[in-house]
Amino acid sequence: MTTSTAPVTTTGDPVLEATGVIMRFGGLTAVNNVDLTVNSGEIVGLIGPNGAGKTTFFNCLTGLYVPTEGTVKYKGTVLPPKPHLVTQAGIARTFQNIRLFANMTVLENVLVGRHSRTKEGLLSAVLRGPKYKRAEAESREKAMGLLEFAGLADKADHLARNLPYGEQRKLEIARALASEPGLLLLDEPTAGMNPQETRAAEELVFAIRDRGIAILVIEHDMRFIFNLCDRTAVLVQGQKIVEGDRETVQSDERVITAYLGAPLEGTAEAPAAADADADAIADAPADLPAEAAADPVEEADAEPAAEASTASATSTTGTEDEK
Repeated sequence: MTTSTAPVTTTGDPVLEATGVIMRFGGLTAVNNVDLTVNSGEIVGLIGPNGAGKTTFFNCLTGLYVPTEGTVKYKGTVLPPKPHLVTQAGIARTFQNIRLFANMTVLENVLVGRHSRTKEGLLSAVLRGPKYKRAEAESREKAMGLLEFAGLADKADHLARNLPYGEQRKLEIARALASEPGLLLLDEPTAGMNPQETRAAEELVFAIRDRGIAILVIEHDMRFIFNLCDRTAVLVQGQKIVEGDRETVQSDERVITAYLGAPLEGTAEAPAAADADADAIADAPADLPAEAAADPVEEADAEPAAEASTASATSTTGTEDEK
């Protein structure tokens, strides 16, 4: 599969640089030699049909999978293949399926996200000295600020499982932001949302970008992606086939084929074959007997029938002669 990348304008220094990323599972290549760069201040989309390798690529970026080949850099430094170290480096993510702590409150869920930015250890937590209390108060203040930012401050004491679906998505984003990332990876943030919730999610993503956080987002909602993203990359069967702005992606024939499929082989040839048969019949000599124009299949069927009829008549005659 040939790949091509349209020229794009960069808005800042590279935040994420993925080079030659390959992920194999035995004999299956789920991600095949993918290059992708996200610059500071950018919102980049990653689209493709189901099974294209988008979430697998996300897992390679965040340390859940160790790529078979290739490198992933964050602000020029190669990332260690450990999720907690990737988070400490400055990359946070959400998941395709919501992964909240259902029996914890909304505030507690966001406080969990602060873990990588706190320095208090087990002994400090047990003794609960002044330093620990200051750190805890600071974390609560920042967590409440994120809930206010996401529009969930009035539900800080609610259990996460009791939130409506759209607000659970917002809470997951707020928890990711609690780790103070420089790059946020969103995996289908509007999946299952109604149009109003999708619009609210779009505004939230823009607001996150305005805070100086670069964003890489996977989504199947094309309107959401093209309204949101500065540029978009398309994965098909693990390969990046095109990257560019809205017009570049929408007009690419390979993208159209990937989503809508290619014409079935032979469908364009069938009418031509029918026309050829019609021409052959029309060109047949006029003085041929009528039987010559008959369908060979019909003739073949007629011959056994005639033989059977003759045999039946002979048998009947023989019987009458014996009588």
